[in-house]
Amino acid sequence: MSTVVVNAFSFLQKKLAAKGVGYSNVQVPFRPGMHLGDVVTFLELESGDVEGAFVNGIIRPFDALLNEGDRVALVPPGTPGPYRYLLGIRGGSQDGEEK
Repeated sequence: MSTVVVNAFSFLQKKLAAKGVGYSNVQVPFRPGMHLGDVVTFLELESGDVEGAFVNGIIRPFDALLNEGDRVALVPPGTPGPYRYLLGIRGGSQDGEEK
């Protein structure tokens, strides 16, 4: 079976653990046409639970298409301000634009 590997960070780990959902190297079944937002839904999270999402180390919007074997990292709101810029989240925008 084809998969996408997902890791969640910080507060998302507690939120997922409370639901009985994994948060480290989770194997999410891949299907053609799958978007980053589909991963968030699969993990039973709301889009507001995730401030930044990375695919293979690059910040991406929720409508980004995924490929088999991609590695996804989810970052919750509350990441300190300077790190938003360093990570490319920039004030909470997932598309790299200033909000």
